[in-house]
Amino acid sequence: MIGYITVGTNDMARAKNFYESLFAEIGAKRFMDMDSYVAWSVGQDKPGFCIAKPFDGKAATVGNGVMIALVVDSKAKVDALYKKAIELGGTDEGAPGPRGEGFYAGYFRDLDGNKLNFFTMG
Repeated sequence: MIGYITVGTNDMARAKNFYESLFAEIGAKRFMDMDSYVAWSVGQDKPGFCIAKPFDGKAATVGNGVMIALVVDSKAKVDALYKKAIELGGTDEGAPGPRGEGFYAGYFRDLDGNKLNFFTMG
C-alpha cells in the first residue's frame, strides 16, 4: 500500500550523506535526485524513502508521534543498521532488542530529528 514516505530536512547535503551511507547497507539506490528532493529504494516495485526541503519554504520540523519503520530480514541487520545510524550521527531512541513476541527493533533519530526504526518479525 505504501508507495513512498518523505521526511523533511533543513540541510540537504548532510541528510543525503546520512541516508546514502545508511541505505547502502541494505542495497537501496537513489532513484530520484533533485536540489530539493532525493529518493531511495531497493527496487522499482518496492516503497521508496525520500528526503525533501519543505515545499512551502519554511523550516522542516519533526512530527511528534510520527515514526517510520523500515523492515529488514534479520536481527543482525537491525543491529548493524542501528549501529550505522548512530555512527553517522543519529541519536538513540531505543537500542535493538525484542519488543513483544516475534518483533525485534532498534529505534533512532536522524540528523534532523525524524524518528525511525529498523525491525524484523519472527
